[in-house]
Amino acid sequence: MKESNDNKVSALRVRQWLATWNDVIFDPEQNQAKPKEHFYLFSLPASQLRGLAGINRRNTDKFTPRKDDLGIQRQHDPDRSAEIRRYVEGGYPWSGLSVAKRANPEFDNLRKPGWLPTAVVVNILNVGDERSGRILSSSEVIEVRDDENSTSAVLNLPDLPANTGAFPPLEVIDGQHRLYAFDDDNDEVEDYHLPVVAFHGLDISWQAYLFWTINIKPKKINPSLAFDLYPLLREQEWLDSGDVVHVYRESRAQELTEVLWSTPGSPWFRRINMLGGSRRENGSVTQAGFIRSLTASMVKSWRSNRSPVGGIFGGTPDMKEGLSWTRLQQGAFLHTAWKILAEKIKMSEEPWAVALRNDDSRLDADFSLGDRYDEPAFTGAGTLLATDQGVRGFQSIVNDLFFIRHKELRLADWRDGSEFSDVTPQNVAQMAQSLESLPAYNFLVELCESLTSFDWRSSSAVGLSDEERRNKAAFRGSGGYKELRSQLARHLKTEGIADVRDAAAHLAS
Repeated sequence: MKESNDNKVSALRVRQWLATWNDVIFDPEQNQAKPKEHFYLFSLPASQLRGLAGINRRNTDKFTPRKDDLGIQRQHDPDRSAEIRRYVEGGYPWSGLSVAKRANPEFDNLRKPGWLPTAVVVNILNVGDERSGRILSSSEVIEVRDDENSTSAVLNLPDLPANTGAFPPLEVIDGQHRLYAFDDDNDEVEDYHLPVVAFHGLDISWQAYLFWTINIKPKKINPSLAFDLYPLLREQEWLDSGDVVHVYRESRAQELTEVLWSTPGSPWFRRINMLGGSRRENGSVTQAGFIRSLTASMVKSWRSNRSPVGGIFGGTPDMKEGLSWTRLQQGAFLHTAWKILAEKIKMSEEPWAVALRNDDSRLDADFSLGDRYDEPAFTGAGTLLATDQGVRGFQSIVNDLFFIRHKELRLADWRDGSEFSDVTPQNVAQMAQSLESLPAYNFLVELCESLTSFDWRSSSAVGLSDEERRNKAAFRGSGGYKELRSQLARHLKTEGIADVRDAAAHLAS
């Protein structure tokens, strides 16, 4: 084996072993031989690590019994590696742009460092280890020399000429897509180092166990908790790049959701489940549900090739199209829309609303305390307005009708003439007052009034007939969003107040 400074790697030896683990049953016959009590930490240029690494994949093409199939990796997804490669070169959000936009200097300000701080996890093979009928020779092995007087170690790497078919001395346990992102020669990323966690002589079943604990066992972060991190991004300049970047829309939607949750007088005040906790204690509609609803309705592109109706909050940054509403105006408009709807439903004597008030079982019973809004037809267990479907249905209809009538309603005439820009409950309330002098406000009142005659009961409501319950069941699942919007549109076309009915006539059912 050739030894040179280029082939010597300094490593940190990490002892990670508990005495109780000595009682674990280790069985080499089951590919579960006792592992070493430590692993190593070091870094290598990605291209060099790629050259030393082999990947054992599970393969259904061969009829190998599952217990004898030693492959642990999923199949390689070239698109995933290409996505990582773009991220390395220009960070996010530049990596998510189209080919044309990445080549356009106009978007160079979206470039960021493409850090990959999480370690690639590998196993260092021993001389004589066999994989797929091949045995690792002494000329191919990585020699590990521990310093017994410290936690240091030195790895002597073999010199493996390219394209010789040499046996890779490393097995990748986790991180194959990161490695394949460096599969071709590129001088720009030649010196890009990846952190590595290396086990030594780890039996194959323990490798599969590690892969499972890294990729499958950890509970995924709750989407609402993840969205709650977006306020940390708000002031970053690249978020003002508009609809080019999806995270912009999600960040703006998160801020609008927080307006509803934090503004006293809002029917959603302290009723949105912001962090994904107990539904009864924190609210039946999650922050993630609100954000997805807004990005599917109001916070989407003003112009789209897929739909003639865009988002009223989707104006472009240069204001060549769309509305120049500030985030404060957007928050005030959304707050006003929900507040009017809640007030109209509270006053409604429609049979569906009366039936829900007569039902004592309430999903949001805990919310009758303090300043929280309490109306069974709006917050109860049997109303769609306390579900993701109802939230999206209402916000979609508001968006669509206001988009269709934005010129007649003079939406562009509503200006933010305030001297404040912070989106606080006080500023939202003050901005909402300025909306009341516009035709848009009267149209919003008529729209909410028209929506109270729609039967908002869910399939779980008490007192529904079998046929009504079957019809309401159509609102369940992902297809329920489209079905509810269609039914709301049809309802407004026939039962809406005059101006609302005329606007709804332009909606596709």
